[in-house]
Amino acid sequence: MAKESRLNNETLMDVTEIRRFLAHRYPFLLIDRVTQFESGKSLTGIKNVTINEPFFNGHFPDQPIMPGVLIIEAMAQATGLLGFRTMGEEPQEDMLYILVGVDKVKFKKQVVPGDQLELYAEVLRHKGKMWIFKTEARVNGEVATTAEIKCAAIEMNK
Repeated sequence: MAKESRLNNETLMDVTEIRRFLAHRYPFLLIDRVTQFESGKSLTGIKNVTINEPFFNGHFPDQPIMPGVLIIEAMAQATGLLGFRTMGEEPQEDMLYILVGVDKVKFKKQVVPGDQLELYAEVLRHKGKMWIFKTEARVNGEVATTAEIKCAAIEMNK
């Protein structure tokens, strides 16, 4: 991809490139860059967690903690990038890549402002439009959250 040639060795995809593959936009785009990608196997992305995140106003104002469901969403977005990049195509306008299941979730460490969340996704199985991934979110090398995530590409009715 032409855009990737201007990026440094630590960034395979920046946020501009990521937006080409994910339909999410602020405040729900939860990946800032991709640092590792191996087609059909795995992807690593980064989410910089800042106090400016809108959810910290209510979760919790005096003890800000990133909501677990948003950590899972960030991991699911990493699976979307892995799936689309593996297929070698950008999403089509009439297709939507959706989360269809989350299993084996474990929360092991709280994520707070100032943390850099490393999002790891690995393909476990892929059949047709259904994908199953092993995912992890880490902070400073420590596992914060793990889950098995199931996603599918569906056709939208217009």
